[in-house]
Amino acid sequence: MSTFLFDKVIFGPVQSRRLGASLGINLMPNDRKVCTYDCIYCECGWTDNKGHRAGFHSRREVREGLEERLQQMKDRDEALDTITFAGNGEPTMHPRFDLIIQDTLAIRNRLFPDARVAVLSNASLIHKPKIFNALNRVDLNILKLDSVFEETVKNLNQPGPHFDLKRQVDHLVAFNGALIIQTLFLRAWYNGQSIDNTSHAEVDAWLKALQRINPRQVMIYTVARDTPIDGVERIEYGDLRRIADRVEALGIPVQISD
Repeated sequence: MSTFLFDKVIFGPVQSRRLGASLGINLMPNDRKVCTYDCIYCECGWTDNKGHRAGFHSRREVREGLEERLQQMKDRDEALDTITFAGNGEPTMHPRFDLIIQDTLAIRNRLFPDARVAVLSNASLIHKPKIFNALNRVDLNILKLDSVFEETVKNLNQPGPHFDLKRQVDHLVAFNGALIIQTLFLRAWYNGQSIDNTSHAEVDAWLKALQRINPRQVMIYTVARDTPIDGVERIEYGDLRRIADRVEALGIPVQISD
């Protein structure tokens, strides 16, 4: 199916289902997706990490582009809820990610002090101290956990060969609640495997992990745009609501985007 890439470093603002008026920051190349995962539902298509380091946008380019765009918005009295690191892949892969977060917070504080800074991350690099510390500084530290079953993660998210699910969950716990868990629910058939992270076993195990992690919020959603493979099934609102009810029973707020 048709997918798309972000062709700018700074893009938007767009009206986000979860984040309101959101100004995006794409640290990755404009012409391909660079990521530690290769999720079968990703709106940016398949991962292409070949020569990725040469394609990262520089710290200076990001800083100057963000400052210029925010100044324009301020001069035009435009609304802004969130500055969001997203784009064509996993933002924490950028070798200067921690310093870019530092720059972004300083610019935000000066030009749009009421706006939040958010990072949408697959959480695959949170075991690295620089990444962990940088994520602890942002307002909305939004980290992916689509399943706690190794086989499901391998089929659904297709992480790299050194992926360690137990280590990842342990590091999610280490944020001591200063994070938001994001989970995309779907059903699909891929490479001869049925994938369904809405089953009773999947949801029960996921809820147990949430109890350990104790996030400040959980965001659950389903497929909204085109995906790299055909046959991905959206989950109906009623099913998402039933899952959300079980999360709320744990005392954790939930946001549903269907």
